[in-house]
Amino acid sequence: MKKKALIFGITGQDGSYLAELLLKKKYIVHGVKRRSSSINTGRIDHIYQDPHIKKRTFLLHYGDITDSLSVTRLIKQIKPNEIYNLAAQSHVQVSFESPEYTANADAIGALRILEAIRFNNLEKKTKFYQAGTSELYGLNEKIPQRESTNFHPASPYGVAKLYAHWITINYREAYKIFASNGILFNHESPRRGETFVTQKIVQALCRIKLRKQKTLYIGNLYAKRDWGHAKDFVKAMWLILQHKKPDDFVISTGRQTTVKNFINLVSKELKITIKWKGKGLKEKAIDENGNIIVSCDKSYYRPLEVNNLLGDSKKARKILGWRPEFGLKELISDMIKSEMQRISS
Repeated sequence: MKKKALIFGITGQDGSYLAELLLKKKYIVHGVKRRSSSINTGRIDHIYQDPHIKKRTFLLHYGDITDSLSVTRLIKQIKPNEIYNLAAQSHVQVSFESPEYTANADAIGALRILEAIRFNNLEKKTKFYQAGTSELYGLNEKIPQRESTNFHPASPYGVAKLYAHWITINYREAYKIFASNGILFNHESPRRGETFVTQKIVQALCRIKLRKQKTLYIGNLYAKRDWGHAKDFVKAMWLILQHKKPDDFVISTGRQTTVKNFINLVSKELKITIKWKGKGLKEKAIDENGNIIVSCDKSYYRPLEVNNLLGDSKKARKILGWRPEFGLKELISDMIKSEMQRISS
């Protein structure tokens, strides 16, 4: 009998890649999407299956991580072998502007799923994966950051994810649910939302290359991040639930670069020659014609900046056999290729 997986957050970057992976592994994949007046399924349209098809392996359900009744009902109805909680308000800057909603979705959302597993007596049947984040480490800049590194979140998003992390451990220990955390460092792809810094950089510089935009406005140029490809990271999610016992794993490439260097790499790939001038908020990237290509904007700085994130995924590599296949240059090439095709179509 085929395994059944339930994905909260299926319409997002990670959810779409995870759905593809599980379908290839012959799962029956159920996904939860929120009702919206505008179409929000663009990332999964290519795997959509018409409801009239018999023996579908990909099914979508209306629901919301902030609605206990819909969460409990869906889990009771589907009785999945695996649940992946990828649903979240995942933008750090936005979490400062909407802290209550962020807590409701990102913190209490995980609790709702765990309670639904327990309420429906699925403790021995259903495995649970909670999507964690490197933002848990926040102001603890002792690198590399691993499973034993102390948490010090620096945003409402990070704090909400910290609750989700610990409630997952609590239900694992108290109720013997197979509940695991993946502490995922930054991971990007062509499907990344356009307000996230990597996609924002790629989109803007592609448009500048095609003379459809003049300047990219950016925040903290010197924030250091450990960037990988989402395709690699969803494989880790699956591997975590295939392990013989529930546990928590850092997933990262172990390579770090600054936002400024990411801009340099994208510019080089697009054959845009830039030179940096100035310091602080006056720092700018100028092209060979004297045009301002990149300019700093204070409004894009967070109230509390996280400057240094670098993961140590030795545990996942040793126990799960996980290895990232994409390097940073391959990631950037993939994002640029997709964006140029999108702009030109």
